[in-house]
Amino acid sequence: MPCALSVIIEGRFETKCDKQEGKMEKTTKAKVPSVSDVMGKNLPEKKFRAGAVAATVWTNETVRDGKKVSYQTVSFERSYKDKDGAWKNTNSLRISDLPKAVLVLGKAYEFLALNNEQMDEEDIY
Repeated sequence: MPCALSVIIEGRFETKCDKQEGKMEKTTKAKVPSVSDVMGKNLPEKKFRAGAVAATVWTNETVRDGKKVSYQTVSFERSYKDKDGAWKNTNSLRISDLPKAVLVLGKAYEFLALNNEQMDEEDIY
């Protein structure tokens, strides 16, 4: 039976087959796991890049006083190629990287400040 539609909708894979020549309609649904479900990894919320310099915003969870609490952090790195041509990352900056670092960290702060309604004064200053 030829299928009319195969799509991923809200994390589910759906295949729908039409009725043809008296055949019954067939629908298959399966939840498509996210990368974090499969690999157990926390994926970044947002990444800001200027050349080889990047700031990444992460959302983390912890338990505080018996309650699940979310908080956000920012990681920072510079990418480079080693002598063999393999890509590596470091937290060390060259002088020419400093303006890019200011830019991506400012963008990360702007993203957090504009998108986080729970940010209190203590977090801003």
